[in-house]
Amino acid sequence: MAGVLDPAPATPSEERDAGATTRKPSDATPPPPSTDSGRGSTPPEEKTERTDKDRPRTPPVSVGHGHGHGHGDTTPASRQVRRLLLALLAPLALATVVAVGVLFPWEGAPELAGSAGTPVDGVVTAAAAGPCLQPGQVQVGEPDPDDQRCLSVDVRLDDGPGQGATISKILPIEPSSPRFAVGDEVVLAYGGGEPTDPGSYQIRDFQRGVPLLLLGVLFAAAVLLLGRWQGLASLVALGITFGVIVLFVLPAILAGRDPLLVAIAAAGLIMFLALYVTHGVSARTSVAVLGTIASLALIGVLSAVFSAAADLTGLDADTSSLIGSLGGDLDPRGLLLAGIVIGALGVLDDVTVAQASAVWELRRANPALSWRSLYAAGLRIGRAHVGSAVNTLVLAYAGAALPLLLLSSLADVGLSPILQSQDVAQELVRTLAGSIGIIAAVPLTTLLAALVAVRDENAEPHEAEDPDDELSPPTSPRTG
Repeated sequence: MAGVLDPAPATPSEERDAGATTRKPSDATPPPPSTDSGRGSTPPEEKTERTDKDRPRTPPVSVGHGHGHGHGDTTPASRQVRRLLLALLAPLALATVVAVGVLFPWEGAPELAGSAGTPVDGVVTAAAAGPCLQPGQVQVGEPDPDDQRCLSVDVRLDDGPGQGATISKILPIEPSSPRFAVGDEVVLAYGGGEPTDPGSYQIRDFQRGVPLLLLGVLFAAAVLLLGRWQGLASLVALGITFGVIVLFVLPAILAGRDPLLVAIAAAGLIMFLALYVTHGVSARTSVAVLGTIASLALIGVLSAVFSAAADLTGLDADTSSLIGSLGGDLDPRGLLLAGIVIGALGVLDDVTVAQASAVWELRRANPALSWRSLYAAGLRIGRAHVGSAVNTLVLAYAGAALPLLLLSSLADVGLSPILQSQDVAQELVRTLAGSIGIIAAVPLTTLLAALVAVRDENAEPHEAEDPDDELSPPTSPRTG
């Protein structure tokens, strides 16, 4: 009976076939022998199914928070790329720190010649329009219709040395003067003297702290709601930018430092701090920093050359008032160039980060691409971004200069004299130089990113990082 029940011994080739089709790498025991006419192979359907199960699969890639520029990449750059970027960025970072240290006004801010006085908050308790009469004067008879009318306001002081007192001010009613009504919260300038003397105060403006605070909270909430942790990093970077301008740029220029040098140092500091905080320390962010620096240098050169060629003085109403307060120790043309550099920085970093990210994604999708192919593909992507970025800069400057454009259009002298006027010409130089820098940022950043990305040995293909990919249907086991 033992001889009848025992299966026939399988040949060595049959044993290899059976092991290849039924064994898994993790099986600890061999499969049970077959009782089918001495053959140990499984049916073709089962063989195919088990072979597909045994096929090695790519481990799942964790999906972080994703957004348009692909900043969620956590793959570290290769050692060769890190050394290359460090060699390029370290001298620039060191020069930025040295420049900020040299230009910073360690001696303190100077005393302004024409101080606007100490701000004091107040509330309008009474307001009435009538003839321009000083306190104690009385109108006799009917006022002349052609006489100038004034607004008499009573203001209760809410802080300052005269807190709690009420003063009366006579304000001429003019098209350029604000209209005050009962209940308006205003800001007064206290110039010293008797705290209850109306002559010691001048009404400057409305209080706008609460509406601006609410708008700022709404802005921060919108950024956090959409960006989450990335939005929080953006808000931190915004705070850094604001701090650099308030704590370094303004005091340094008021102390008599060269405005253009201050703007260049501040732009470098903002780039290194804000970009790395927002987008993380990565090879693509470093390439974006290099592209931004190169583009800003081009903008600075173009602005300096053409502002000198066009004999732009930079003297407008605000600059003239500032020079009068500082006693003449300010370069107005340098202040114009500083505004151009700082104004273009905000648009440039968006363009450079987008281009660097695009090139890295192309490289990771196809590591076989050469740097020339990466550059050509990245440039095609960048062309679509250039139009919107340039349009954004032009509209931003046009919106800021809208009253100036309206005033210039009133002069019936033709288009050419209007464009060549000081105020309009400096806006044209500001807009066109910044736009050329934005256009140049696309090929410059794309070239740098392509040259660096081909040397990144860690740029391997991987599953898409878009969260929408998680919703795509699973692929067939037969197609992978």
